Amino acid sequence: MKPLSSDRSDPAEALSRRTFLQHSSTAAAGLAVLSQAPFVLTTHAAALEKVKIGVIGCGGRGTGAVLDALGAATQVIYPGAGYHTEDVATGASVAHPDIEVVALCDVFRDRLNTCREQLRKLGIQIPDSRCFDGFDGYRKLLEVDEINYVIHTTPPHFRPAHAKAVIEAGKHLFIEKPGAVDGPGVRLLLEAYELAKRKNLGIASGTQRRHMRGYNEAIKRIHDGMIGEIQCLRCYWNGGVIWVIERSPQMSDMEWQLRNWNYFTWLGGDHYVEQHLHNIDVMNWVMGTHPVKAYGMGGRQAREHPIHGHIYDHFAVEYEYPNGVRMFSQARQMNHCEGRVEEGVVGTKGTSNGATWIRPKEGPFWRFRDQEVNAYQQEHQNLIASIRAGTPLNEARNLAESTLTAIMGRESAYTGQPIEWEQALNSQKVWGPDRYEFGPLPFPKVPMPGDYKLA
Repeated sequence: MKPLSSDRSDPAEALSRRTFLQHSSTAAAGLAVLSQAPFVLTTHAAALEKVKIGVIGCGGRGTGAVLDALGAATQVIYPGAGYHTEDVATGASVAHPDIEVVALCDVFRDRLNTCREQLRKLGIQIPDSRCFDGFDGYRKLLEVDEINYVIHTTPPHFRPAHAKAVIEAGKHLFIEKPGAVDGPGVRLLLEAYELAKRKNLGIASGTQRRHMRGYNEAIKRIHDGMIGEIQCLRCYWNGGVIWVIERSPQMSDMEWQLRNWNYFTWLGGDHYVEQHLHNIDVMNWVMGTHPVKAYGMGGRQAREHPIHGHIYDHFAVEYEYPNGVRMFSQARQMNHCEGRVEEGVVGTKGTSNGATWIRPKEGPFWRFRDQEVNAYQQEHQNLIASIRAGTPLNEARNLAESTLTAIMGRESAYTGQPIEWEQALNSQKVWGPDRYEFGPLPFPKVPMPGDYKLA
């Protein structure tokens, strides 16, 4: 079937030279395989001579993302949905650019200092004058002229406004998923997408499955008709409870919610949006478009302690795509339950399981057996390579659509009502405070279906 239209956890990670070398070795091995594949970028223009990185959000994910960018040994591109296949040829690669970390920013100075110290162990020194904290620290970082590549890994609430500011400042962007937590945020992200197109700036997102060889090869086969017309889809992210931050007596409401951001919808979007978006993005990729309606349910059964904020612990959502095909989705964060993180597609001529295998009713069984890349590094490598080729990737629209798909499912579960695409996109419901300052911040109630409304 042709398309309809063209986890990491976040606690601080130790970053030693040994870890760095292990990551680099993994990337080199994966890239050696890619260099033999027919999907290697050719270029004749150096649009980005030296990558100079500014990091906004210095927690575990931000520190890890810097490591991923530094781990690039050879720059190649593997074309996924939305990539310019006409720019891809056989047998060429792009020389590795110099990569330098220039500046760091985080709301919290202690997180910034931890990241700074980990980079120091790799021989990377960030001067005091290039370290910015506070809610407005990102603006100061964007004033550093030499930065041309921003890694953005703050809690999702801040991503849309920051993303647009990055593009307005004329810098390329890597932004983690999800891209927003509400409709207004998605609209702002779409503005950043359009602005980046006009300014010829690159945006890559943390939907790293789009940069994996297995997913690219499997979905290409699906689009080429290997399983026939798609009849239905399913996806899961069912796992256990993830990391949580205890509240100390010294923490204000705002500080604790920021540090424990996964458990507050205004910051993280609920786990359905923050975590399950990976699988939802694959479903949209397979279909080549986004759903038009969601009908969901969920609740908070196992989370009993205030430390887990106000988010749900389970969701089940049915989506309808424009051609009437249904997609069934589950997400759960409960301990001592079956774990399942996967996607599946059922077609008239066969079935597939994510990037693993395709089983046609007639013909040979297909399984991805080649060496996989380090996808967390590959997303940076692909972005940098595309910029240097003069045809920057822009994944912001895919990210915005997958984010809104997940938001639509969450809001349906919260309200107990079906939610349509335009309703979610044009919603005026803004999750978050009117202003950002440390101090009291009312603890949100658990959304109750039948009572909670989507504005």
